[in-house]
Amino acid sequence: MPKYVLNPETLLYEEKEEPGYLTPVRIVAATLVAAGFVLLYFWLYTSVFHWELPRTAMLRRRAAEWEARMEVLGSRLELYDRVLTGIEQRDDEVYRSIYALGEIPEEVKNSGLGGINRYAELDLLGPHSSLGLSVRRLDNLMKRVYIQDKALDEVGMLAQEAGDMLTSVPNVPPLVPDPKKVHLSSGFGYRTDPVYGGVENHGGQDLAAPLGTPVYATGDGTVIQAEFKPNGYGNQIVIDHGFGYKTRYAHLSVIKVVTGMRIKRGEQIGNVGSTGKSTGPHLHYEVLYRDVRVNPKNYFDLSMSVEDYRAMIDQRAEDSPVGKRTSTTELLRRSKRGGK
Repeated sequence: MPKYVLNPETLLYEEKEEPGYLTPVRIVAATLVAAGFVLLYFWLYTSVFHWELPRTAMLRRRAAEWEARMEVLGSRLELYDRVLTGIEQRDDEVYRSIYALGEIPEEVKNSGLGGINRYAELDLLGPHSSLGLSVRRLDNLMKRVYIQDKALDEVGMLAQEAGDMLTSVPNVPPLVPDPKKVHLSSGFGYRTDPVYGGVENHGGQDLAAPLGTPVYATGDGTVIQAEFKPNGYGNQIVIDHGFGYKTRYAHLSVIKVVTGMRIKRGEQIGNVGSTGKSTGPHLHYEVLYRDVRVNPKNYFDLSMSVEDYRAMIDQRAEDSPVGKRTSTTELLRRSKRGGK
């Protein structure tokens, strides 16, 4: 566009030509001035007045909201962790102890979840990221809940068999507790060896009784050994009662059961003898809990009424089909059928 300038001599506007480079120069100058004002405004906004840009303020508000949510989630995870820890402790110290179950191994409790680098993306947020910590904690809780669910299922199955436990725990004497015929000749613990001398740890109780006195099972279970043992026990029977309990009956003169037979409390399994390392007729009786010998006196009382004991024996004899068959036929039948 041409530029007109007033000529003072002619008093006329005359067209004046300008160099072609001035227009681009003006454009560049105007752009630089505008950019300078923008930068000045930005510097004043952020550095002098310390104001945030609208988008920054919006993102900060959103971040604050998410941090608040993560804090709530963390509080709930803390609560769930405490509740689950209480359940785990009760399971280990009460439920599993009642049913003779071992505690869940620590390597199972602390086992990791699958995946080579499950948290690779979260690691990019830093080691103290609340999101990363919450995800890890949630995964750990889920794993523990799964393990505890399986553990309680196991306890639940045994709880359904709690009635069986009452009859399986060996809690009656193995002989009719008649004080005129039966007495405790040697207790549990350290004693002087009656044959070789010296001190030995006696792992059971010796009940002196006349030769041939009937020996009875002290709880329901399965015969796992019925044989002569040359290690001093002589003729012995071992019954697995389940729930962590086993009993041993040694020095027998006669064994009336076979391995694999199911036995009921009060059922005769043999007779008092003096086989093996023995100085006279007696029954060596042991109670094992989780394969550790424990004091039998904690499980029965020799002052039990003879009438009550005989009533138990008579009831067992009435319920059992043994008396209706020859002993050989019954042993073979029960051995083949697993004692059913």
